Amino acid sequence: MAKFDLERFCSIIQEEKITFAYAVPPVVLQLAKNPVVDKYDLSSIRMMSSGAAPLTREIVNALYAKRNIKVKQGYGLSETSPTTHSQRWEDWQTAMGSVGPLLPNQTAKFMSPEEKELEVGETGELWVKGPNVFMGYWKNPEGTKNALTDDGYFKTGDVGFQDKEGNFYITDRVKELIKYKGFQVPPAELEGLLVSHPDVDDVAVLGIYNEDQATEVPRAYVVPKNGVPGTPETAKKIADWLAGKVAGHKRLRGGVKFIDVIPKTASGKILRRVLKQQAEAEEKKVKAKL
Repeated sequence: MAKFDLERFCSIIQEEKITFAYAVPPVVLQLAKNPVVDKYDLSSIRMMSSGAAPLTREIVNALYAKRNIKVKQGYGLSETSPTTHSQRWEDWQTAMGSVGPLLPNQTAKFMSPEEKELEVGETGELWVKGPNVFMGYWKNPEGTKNALTDDGYFKTGDVGFQDKEGNFYITDRVKELIKYKGFQVPPAELEGLLVSHPDVDDVAVLGIYNEDQATEVPRAYVVPKNGVPGTPETAKKIADWLAGKVAGHKRLRGGVKFIDVIPKTASGKILRRVLKQQAEAEEKKVKAKL
C-alpha cells in the first residue's frame, strides 16, 4: 500500500491469506476496536509483531479476546541496528507487558538519574552495549558524547526495569515522564489503562504545569468512542475510573479533555509536543478571559 488504510489492510489479509504481519500500536488498537474490521476474515493470521512505540498489555489482550490474534512485541532503536529485545507470545502470557529478554551478544543495565547502576526490579534509564550499537551521530560529536559512555554503553533515553526472569519492561521515555511533587508518572502506563475503558477510542497523557500546586499534573486527552458525549460527566467518569486503578500520585489531576484525534507519527508515536502546544494555547485563552 502507498499509505496505510485499515480496510485495505484487512482486505489484503483476507484475500491473500496472510499468516504473519507487522503492525505499529495504533494499527493494533484499530484492529481491536474499529467495527469496520468485523467485515473481514482475519483468521489466517497466526501472529503479529509490533514495534516503533510502546504496546500495552490491555491492547494486546483486547485484540486476542476479540479476534484471536496474537501479538508479540520487539524493542530497539535506530542506534542499536535496530532490535535489542524480542518476545515470544508464550513469554507475553507469563510476563505481561515485557519486551522480552535481551538478544545475544549484548549487555544492558538500568541506571538512576545519578548514573548509579540499579538492582533487578528498580526503574531507571536503559543503557545497552554490543556490536550492534552505532559508532556515533554523523557530524554531531556533542550528540555522540551525550549518547555514548566511555566504555561503549548507549543511553537509550527509555525508562524501564528488569524482572528476576530476565524480561525487560519499557515504561516510558526519560523526557516524557511527568514529575508530580517529586513522583515520576509514566504517561504510557496511564494510556495503557485508559484505552481499555469502554468509552475511550484513543488517548494520550501528558504533564500540564499547575501554578497553584507548583508542579506538573497528569492530563488525559481522550478521543471518545462513537456516540459517547464529550461532557464533564463523561470526563469525571473516566477520571474516577482510573483513580480506582492507580496510586494517588498518578490520578488525572489535570483533568480529561476531549479531542477528535490524537496526533501521531506514521510509526505510531504520540506527538506530545503538538498536544503540549495545544494545551498552552488553551491556558492562554483561559487567562485572557480572566
